[in-house]
Amino acid sequence: MHLGAGYSLENGADGDAELGDRLVFSGSLMVSTIGAIDQDVRTLDGPLSSIDVSGVEEMDTVGAWTVLSISREHNVEIFGADDRASRLIEAVSSAHSDADVLPERTHIFERVPLAVGKQLSGWMSGLLTFLSFLGGLIVAIGSVIRHPRRFRMKALIRQMELVGVSSLGIIGLMSFLIGIVISQQGAVQLAQFGAEALTVNLTGRISLRELGVLMTAIMVAGRSGSAFAAQIGTMKLTEEVDAMRTIGISPMEALVLPRILAATFMMPLLGAYAAGMAIVGGAFIADVSLGIPFMTFLSRIQEVVPTYDLWVGLLKAPVFGLIIGLAGCYQGMQVKDNSEQVGKRTTAAVVQAIFMVIVLDAFFAVFFTELGWA
Repeated sequence: MHLGAGYSLENGADGDAELGDRLVFSGSLMVSTIGAIDQDVRTLDGPLSSIDVSGVEEMDTVGAWTVLSISREHNVEIFGADDRASRLIEAVSSAHSDADVLPERTHIFERVPLAVGKQLSGWMSGLLTFLSFLGGLIVAIGSVIRHPRRFRMKALIRQMELVGVSSLGIIGLMSFLIGIVISQQGAVQLAQFGAEALTVNLTGRISLRELGVLMTAIMVAGRSGSAFAAQIGTMKLTEEVDAMRTIGISPMEALVLPRILAATFMMPLLGAYAAGMAIVGGAFIADVSLGIPFMTFLSRIQEVVPTYDLWVGLLKAPVFGLIIGLAGCYQGMQVKDNSEQVGKRTTAAVVQAIFMVIVLDAFFAVFFTELGWA
């Protein structure tokens, strides 16, 4: 059991008050006990003539550092230390450094350009790395086209199952609920203008044209894009990717290409499925709360929704799938050093995929409007 740390101030050896008091430590100067007196001894005002540690029974590194700090602050000597305490104080003293704890803050005219330069350098390095990744992917596609038997069809089917079939439940439920929200809220707002009958138009067009594909892309990015990054990143850390290269298997052909193709191929199917479920959800709530029969709602959809709305959604879907696959696989291939990178790269894959999907959706909105598909 450690004794508590203690201290006292005694007159100097010569009894001269001008020389200052002698600081006498006692008890145990350990990390677990010195906290009780640490603040008091650091704020001593009067001059000190010396520090006496002869009464100290135990001392660890923290205690030695505290005694040494006070000694340097008041420029006084330490005496009374036994052999162990002396070696400890000497070791702590040899590790002392006068360097600033915080680096000197540079002037704003130097700091800002330096930060901007580092940011630009990081962006350029990231761009070059991504272009290198795209180059490797194009080479892999060319190699597979020249040698079709090298293409891993089983891997593609497995990834299509994971991206598409396994996500039907969550995407269907989400789309059904979104359809209910659109129809319900649309009816409430349109009723203020006496146009609640246009709820069918609103639900059908927004589901087929925008929300069906967009919400599906966000779900696929969060579910499959993150899985791509985590799976490939873990294989990089365990050196499985390097092992594949060693035995002559291209990671681009075996890991990246099947995943990107699976996301690209499955997105149109999932987008159409999500739009259909949203319309069913809208028809359900219209039948329950708006007095519009379920089958009448569905038949009305065919009359009021132009066919090009379906094409707009279907044309955007594979592009979104391609972006999600590229982001997930690219971030996974950039994992290195430690497992923390897997989490960071997985998060980056989801964020980049969703950001790019929304940017491209805005671009498609303007593009199709210019084509007259508004």
